[in-house]
Amino acid sequence: MKDKATKNNENNPVGNKKISYQDVRNNNEIRTYIDSSDKILGIAGYTKHDVGHVSKVAETAAYILKELNYSEREIELAKIAGYIHDIGNMINRHEHAQTGAVLAFQILRDMGMDPVEIFLVTSAVGNHDEGTGQPVSTISAALILGDKVDVRRSRVRNTDFATFDIHDRVNYAVEKAHVYVDKKENSIQLSLTIDTKICSLMEYFEIFLNRMMLCRKAANYLNSKFELIMNGTKVL
Repeated sequence: MKDKATKNNENNPVGNKKISYQDVRNNNEIRTYIDSSDKILGIAGYTKHDVGHVSKVAETAAYILKELNYSEREIELAKIAGYIHDIGNMINRHEHAQTGAVLAFQILRDMGMDPVEIFLVTSAVGNHDEGTGQPVSTISAALILGDKVDVRRSRVRNTDFATFDIHDRVNYAVEKAHVYVDKKENSIQLSLTIDTKICSLMEYFEIFLNRMMLCRKAANYLNSKFELIMNGTKVL
């Protein structure tokens, strides 16, 4: 008689499924890890890394690849990578990209994803952090851009303006943020409207310069250029 594990493997063989973005969104394990990660970061005082953040990252990554005429499957994989990219934070913020990649590997393998696609998603997750990462694929480049351009007031948890640190001020100062792919200029643009009474442009660069430089590398990988526009003026 075949044991339960063998039967499960026959019903759900590893490596032959086209896992969809919706499959990932509907996965309770993944959602638990996203919520747990956000809880841990909240205790540590970080901005929100909740389902709202990862969903926005996924949609932005997909938008960029769609506008640049990449395949539907690459777009789908970028959305999957965007949605799960921060689950490593449930263990520790330090090296969360690499930890998240290891967690994602096992989850996607259990879901039956093709090994080549597991590689594309997990290597993207493992390379999204500006401290250690770099664009290593189309999926990776899209994830980096989707993650680093998510700067907005609604991500700030702290409700006491008097106790804002520089990270709170920089995010809270962003009144509008818009990502646009300009096909004529062959550029990926992040346009920000910033209240300079809350945060100076210099403070923004103090916090986000490394992230913006990684965005430049990611855009270059996609044969595009990255442009940062602040209060109507191109600064990068």
